[in-house]
Amino acid sequence: MEVGLLVSIFMIQIVYVSFFTLRMILTLKGQKYYAAALSCVEITIYVLGLNMVLKYLDQPISLIVYALGYGLGVLVGSWIEEKIALGYVTLRVIVNNPESSVPNHLRDLGYGVTTWIGSGRDGERLMLEVLARRKNQKKLYQSIMDVEPRAFIVTSEPTRLHGGFWAKATRR
Repeated sequence: MEVGLLVSIFMIQIVYVSFFTLRMILTLKGQKYYAAALSCVEITIYVLGLNMVLKYLDQPISLIVYALGYGLGVLVGSWIEEKIALGYVTLRVIVNNPESSVPNHLRDLGYGVTTWIGSGRDGERLMLEVLARRKNQKKLYQSIMDVEPRAFIVTSEPTRLHGGFWAKATRR
């Protein structure tokens, strides 16, 4: 089996699985039209790659290359998704000091912050809820750690947003 064909199978799998990963993420993020358009390209690539492998089923190297391309495609698709980081995250932050400067620090950086006083085992705590774009998550986390290194932080991904500080920005 020629090397050029093996390289083609390998590359087709990487592209196909990367597209597959991105399509799934777009679907989960509610971007159904982009997902549908991407799926047209994805299935075309898939059929081409599968056709190549099926022609050479008697040569195990083609199946091995196909499988390796699939595995690398998962990694590439995940890497691309991390770079585009679609959507939003909510950080729930708990700090021991109810007078902490974290809320104002984050507001100065442009984040919307809601605060309230909570009750913990050892007394009052300052509770914060912060919404941010996923691509800003690491920067936000580090901004909190710079001011309150012992903060307790829980991250989640909201599925719907309505009203408040982010209402106009999320409609775009």
